[in-house]
Amino acid sequence: MPHNIDGFAAGYRDMKRRFIQCDVFTSVPTLGNGLAVVIDAEGLTDADMQRFAAWTNLAETTFILPPGNDTADYRLKIFTPTREMPFAGHPTLGSCAAWLKSGGVPARSAVVRQECGVGIVEIDMTGPVPAFAAPPTRIAPMADAERDRIVRRLALPEDRIVRTATLENGPVWQVFELASADDVLAADASRVKWPEFKAIGLIGPHAEGADFDYEVRMLAPSSGMSEDPITGSLNAAIARWMHAEGRLTRDLTVSQGVSMGRAGRISVRRDSHDADRILIGGETQFLIEGVLEL
Repeated sequence: MPHNIDGFAAGYRDMKRRFIQCDVFTSVPTLGNGLAVVIDAEGLTDADMQRFAAWTNLAETTFILPPGNDTADYRLKIFTPTREMPFAGHPTLGSCAAWLKSGGVPARSAVVRQECGVGIVEIDMTGPVPAFAAPPTRIAPMADAERDRIVRRLALPEDRIVRTATLENGPVWQVFELASADDVLAADASRVKWPEFKAIGLIGPHAEGADFDYEVRMLAPSSGMSEDPITGSLNAAIARWMHAEGRLTRDLTVSQGVSMGRAGRISVRRDSHDADRILIGGETQFLIEGVLEL
């Protein structure tokens, strides 16, 4: 009997994994976008990961694994409560911060290379805040029928719509640029739900002299919530769209999450050494650190 107990205990210890819960894209803990990060995820199946992500009930939960690509520092799997995602912004920055805090050492001191569903994503460590390189984004006109359907459901005034596009950088975004930040904040997120509507992005400029350049919202996320607090991948796609059209002429600070009582702050900056490299940055705050029995 003692031998069996010892064997069980050894197996039980093998199931313990390091775990960090953090808050991303904010300088104030609990006012950003929460993220659960499992540091030692090797040996977990996709079903294990999905089950735990459903249990955390956060917008995303991530799992750090040894890289499969020789050029990467680690591999990341990203799950919402219902599905796996190829890429997401706040999980990228939060997981990188958690990996570094847990003793991860990048092959190059100035950059962390993350392997995920869209390939290698670089996190630049040289700026005022860590920032990931916005992945390539497919830009296409929004289908007229889908545009009209969203406009009707959200009751968006036609004279306040500046431009629209469908953007894809892993996730697919139906994006509306509106005339002002106030127009963005006036939208009623409860009118649209996934999966009837796919992810909808709204962006509008703040008045000159304001603390922020733009206000962004992401409605109908696949997490099942009515709205996502702060969305790095959406901001990355929008920045790529602006850059492709010659409208990203300076570095920007974006606000997101106001309608949910959050204080999301997203940095958008152009790489001074590479005109086509756009960096999306933000702070990560650590809230909980411990051992996960999974």
